[in-house]
Amino acid sequence: MPVIVQLTQHSWLFLTISLLIGLSIGSFLNVVIYRLPKMMEAQWTSDCREHLGETIDAENDKHTFNLNFPASHCPACNHKIRFWENIPVLSWLMLKGRCSNCQTSISLRYPIIETITGLFSLAVALHFGVSWEMLAALFLTWSLIALSMIDFDTQFLPDSITLPFLWAGLLLSLGGIFTDPESAIIGAAVGYLSLWSVYQLFKRLTGKEGMGYGDFKLLAMLGAWLGWQYLPQIILLSALVGAIVGISLIVLRGRDRNIPIPFGPYLAAAGWISLMWGEQINQAYLRWSGLI
Repeated sequence: MPVIVQLTQHSWLFLTISLLIGLSIGSFLNVVIYRLPKMMEAQWTSDCREHLGETIDAENDKHTFNLNFPASHCPACNHKIRFWENIPVLSWLMLKGRCSNCQTSISLRYPIIETITGLFSLAVALHFGVSWEMLAALFLTWSLIALSMIDFDTQFLPDSITLPFLWAGLLLSLGGIFTDPESAIIGAAVGYLSLWSVYQLFKRLTGKEGMGYGDFKLLAMLGAWLGWQYLPQIILLSALVGAIVGISLIVLRGRDRNIPIPFGPYLAAAGWISLMWGEQINQAYLRWSGLI
C-alpha cells in the first residue's frame, strides 16, 4: 500500500510526522536566521574590498562562514554541540537552557522558534491534508518564519529567500496550486508596485524612507503565491497589526517614534493568515457588507 494512503488512513501518524518535521525544520531555521545575515554582511564586505582593489587573503577566506561551517557550537566556550544536544525543544529542556560544558544560558528563543515552526506546520497539515498544496504551503510557511525573524533582527529581507520563492509561486500557479498564472503574475507585479508607490509618495512628502525594498519583494512574493485578489486583505491585515503593535510600543514602552519598526513580520503574518483562511475572511466580509 502506498505510503501516502497509509498516512491518509492513519491521521494521527500523518499529524505526528508533520509536527516532528516542523520541529526539525525549526532547528534549521534557527541556523538560517542567525547565519544568513552574517553571510550577507561578509559578502558585502568582500564585494566592497574587491571593488576597491584590495587583495583578499585566500588562505583566511577558504573556510567561508555559511550554513554548514562551522559546526554548531556554544558561542561562549566553543563547545561543539553533539547530536543529542540538538534535538528540537527536548534538548533545551534536558539541558535546562544551559550549555552542558560551561553552563552559559541558551536563549529561550531557540525552542520558541522550533515550537512555532512545529505548530504552524501541524496547522498546515490539518488544513490542507496530504496534498501538493500542503507541501507547498509548508515551504512557504517556513520561509515566512525565517524572513520575519531576520527582518526583526536586522531589518533585512534577504533576496536569497524572497526572489526564489517569488519564482516558485509563479511556477506553482501553472499547476493551479493556490491560484492561476494570470492572477499570480498580476499579483507579483501589483504587490511590488503598490508598496513601491507608497514608498515613493511617502519619501517625497516627508523626505524619509518609510519602508525598504525588501518589503516590496515580499508582497510581490505573496501576490505570486496567492494571486492579486488577496493583496488588499494582506495589506489591510498587515497595516492593522503593524499599527497596533507600533502604537503599543510607543505608548507602553516609550519607543522613539523615529526608530523604524520592521514591516516584514506583519506582511508575513498577514500572508500566512490569508494562505490559511483568506477565502473565509473574504466571504465573511462580503456577507457583513451585504454584497452576498
